[in-house]
Amino acid sequence: MSAPQGSLSLRQYGASPGSHAHPHFQVLLGLDGVLELDVQGRGQRIGAGQGCVIAPGERHDFEARSGSRCLVLDTAHAGWAHCRAQPAQAAQALALAHYLAQALQHPDSLAQHHGPLLLLDAWRAPNAAPKRYERPIHWDQLAVWASQHLHETLSVSQLAQQVFLSPSRFTERCRRETGLSAMQWLRNQRLALAAQLRDSGLSVAEAALRCGYQSPSALTAALRRLRAH
Repeated sequence: MSAPQGSLSLRQYGASPGSHAHPHFQVLLGLDGVLELDVQGRGQRIGAGQGCVIAPGERHDFEARSGSRCLVLDTAHAGWAHCRAQPAQAAQALALAHYLAQALQHPDSLAQHHGPLLLLDAWRAPNAAPKRYERPIHWDQLAVWASQHLHETLSVSQLAQQVFLSPSRFTERCRRETGLSAMQWLRNQRLALAAQLRDSGLSVAEAALRCGYQSPSALTAALRRLRAH
């Protein structure tokens, strides 16, 4: 192996059996035919698109009674220690292997330089998509702001603006994080403040005005429903 990432080769296997071990990883990917393998007593068949990662020191016996052609990578790259026997992205790995097999026929090709790492990339499972960052909504702070503006006709857009979100995004987050729609959350803030003001001795008319109710009777009805639950 001339480079740390390894050396690629295109190999033909026939009916004559072979057996050996390597001090490095050997990765095989079938292009056509079937290669019979026995790796440390574990038998498997490598057909087109199928692969095998043989760890350093593992003895393997092989033969292909009807012939087999494989792309073979001999490598000491530690990344292969975390790969499964079969490529995680089989279709991409096979397409890449066919390309590399053709490119290896040309001495000026960059396949030998870039191919080993591209094969590793196609073989291993892709990382999960990173979770999108969500700016936290400080609901207690939003409740304080809302309590200072409940005498106004507040909208979902105004609430969303306070936490730097679009109305639709705020509505979705409110439902997910509080279990309430945005307007239900706002109604609860009105009721909580109204109940607090009434308990402190403020008149129904004054409490209704402070909390944005259209009339004292509307507030009285809302409080009655709240206490009934």
